Amino acid sequence: MIERRPFAELGGANHGWLDAKHHFSFANYYDPQRMEWGALRVWNDDTIAAGTGFPPHGHADMEIITYVREGAITHQDSLGNKGRTEAGDVQVMSAGTGIRHAEYNLEPVTTRIFQIWIQPDRRGESPSWGSKPFPKGDRAGQFVTLASGFEQDGDALPIRTQARVLGATLKQGQSAELELPEGHLAYLVPAKGRVSVNGVELEARDGAAIRDERKLTITALDEAELVLVQTAR
Repeated sequence: MIERRPFAELGGANHGWLDAKHHFSFANYYDPQRMEWGALRVWNDDTIAAGTGFPPHGHADMEIITYVREGAITHQDSLGNKGRTEAGDVQVMSAGTGIRHAEYNLEPVTTRIFQIWIQPDRRGESPSWGSKPFPKGDRAGQFVTLASGFEQDGDALPIRTQARVLGATLKQGQSAELELPEGHLAYLVPAKGRVSVNGVELEARDGAAIRDERKLTITALDEAELVLVQTAR
């Protein structure tokens, strides 16, 4: 089963400095049919104006993954971590027992991100933060694991849940395949480009909620950039 969730039908709010679209219920947007997808709880498509951002605020017991699509985001937190994550790269914050952080677009241009929240399997651990570049050439024509809670994914940023965040770039007409473990769910969003997923066509920034599909074949109808979360039910 692949359910297309058109970008135009997503919830959201425009705050001026922030134009946010929500794939799942978030803040003042509530849809009882879109509360979560397995352990995946939030997928926000955020457009952040230059010189603005999220002031310091707190989180606990959540794995928060930021995939930068355009521009860059600058992070600072209560642990003393500071970092700048550029387009195509990923940062992970494991909120653990509690952390405060700020995320600012200090660039002279608009920044666009996917912010993904996944519920942790383990609680009561110390918070942490990390960032890693993932050159797009390394994931040309194939999926690369960006963040993972599985030990075998040693090159990925660690998260504290049985889930993976994967990325791929495809040229027009190119296909990539991905096998999903039995019982796992997936949620796919093309950051750019149109794609076909097992015959279901998606426009850029549409969501695809995927269940009971053991193998995915994604074909790029345009040059495409993909982000996918795989999670146990």
